[in-house]
Amino acid sequence: MTPDVELAFYLGILPALVIVRLLYKTSALRILLSFLQSLEERCCLHQSYRVPQFDDNSRENQLYRKVSTYLESLPSLDDSDCTDLVSGARPNDVVLRLNRSQVVRDKFMSARLSWTNERADEGEGSEGRAFVLKIRRTDMKRILQPYLQHIFQVSDEIEEKRKEVRLFVNLGRGGSAAGGGRQWGSVPLTHPATMDTVLMDVDQKNKVKADLEQFLKSKQYYQRLGRVWRRSYLLHGPPGTGKSSFAVAMAKFLGYDVYDLDLSRVRNDSDLKALLIQTTSRSVIVVEDLDRFFSKAAGAGASVSGVLNFMDGIVSCCGEEQIMVLTMSSREGVDAAAIRPGRIDVQIHFPLCDLAMVKALAGTYLGVKEHKLFPQVEEAIQAGPGLSPAHVGELMLANKGSPSRALKAVIGAVQQAQAEARAKEEGGKLMGSGSGRSSDGSGDPGSLFCRESVHTVREFRKLYGLFKLGSRRRDDSMDLGSVDFKEALAVKNEGPN
Repeated sequence: MTPDVELAFYLGILPALVIVRLLYKTSALRILLSFLQSLEERCCLHQSYRVPQFDDNSRENQLYRKVSTYLESLPSLDDSDCTDLVSGARPNDVVLRLNRSQVVRDKFMSARLSWTNERADEGEGSEGRAFVLKIRRTDMKRILQPYLQHIFQVSDEIEEKRKEVRLFVNLGRGGSAAGGGRQWGSVPLTHPATMDTVLMDVDQKNKVKADLEQFLKSKQYYQRLGRVWRRSYLLHGPPGTGKSSFAVAMAKFLGYDVYDLDLSRVRNDSDLKALLIQTTSRSVIVVEDLDRFFSKAAGAGASVSGVLNFMDGIVSCCGEEQIMVLTMSSREGVDAAAIRPGRIDVQIHFPLCDLAMVKALAGTYLGVKEHKLFPQVEEAIQAGPGLSPAHVGELMLANKGSPSRALKAVIGAVQQAQAEARAKEEGGKLMGSGSGRSSDGSGDPGSLFCRESVHTVREFRKLYGLFKLGSRRRDDSMDLGSVDFKEALAVKNEGPN
């Protein structure tokens, strides 16, 4: 190669190297590739598929959630021009999420696909959104079904690794739930209660766990019986005994979402049915303080019959593989039809603390298994009503530095609760006695004191007359043996008419 030719070669290739280096160091190459790819897509025919967030019945579309989970795992999401950063289930987790009108490309079985996130039902002001999938018409029949199965598989694996249980609450907005829209709001369920931490008899807890595990395997059995694949639990006991925590522990044990239904926010029976329709399968529906609702059901809102139909009516078959948990402070005064077999499958009583519970709480809060004050605690508990586990836990938490002081506080609180219970009982008896004495038509509460005072003065006067009679007879030197004591005793024993 002559020097002139070699010089011409280097002069020709040098600008090309400069251009390649410029494209590599800047975004020009990416812009050029994006333009070519966009031009190629414009020249091809595509088929679009929308995946709305809610269906026509305002229920959450499970496919939408699975697509969202799948897209969050795509590497191409990291290379997108604009991506939303959202906090994850744990405090330090950050999740990449598809931005509005952003395009994310995917590749499956040598076919190119694209996803966008758009507002659903544009122009109608709907809160929901929709994912739009674009596939070339030449690849549509070949890859659509396998691609959807691939999405289901990947999203299920991701959700299994995350195991994020969510808490849903009914928003109770001014509009009607039956009118559609988003009526459930959700947040990650971060409640720390688990089957291992809840305070319950070990045998009872094992029975509940075995019952839940058997329920998970009974889909075919329920279908053969012609029954909805659902199980209902009634948790009843005084406040502070752990009913709500146990409902959370059940949900975490199953890996189900929790729907916490607040009946005070329900406008009418139609709203109640619409809320049930919007719940998903594999969930726990919790209705707390149902006895309080039954006692105040005469006001506005859902009716008693509407709640009973919610529990086992026709609308209850809208979701399967569900657990319904109802809580009550007491079953007294509740209509037996509300808790009959068929509506309630399992009833669990949550009692006040006995010695075993106090020892378990002492081991958790104070780190002690044995203590010299336990016999005194047992004696105090056996004397009458005890305390709730929540109350005992608060006393131990406030005195966690001294187990002796904590147990003395528990003993004092138990004795105070028993004294208040006795005072309340005696007050009820006194009021009942007063109402019996005032049966002559006097309704004045002060009449009880006045009548008792009259009887006391009358007795005193009769006794004084008896002593005066005896003194007079001694002064007259009468023989005591000749005195007719029957008359004197009759005067002494004469009572008020």
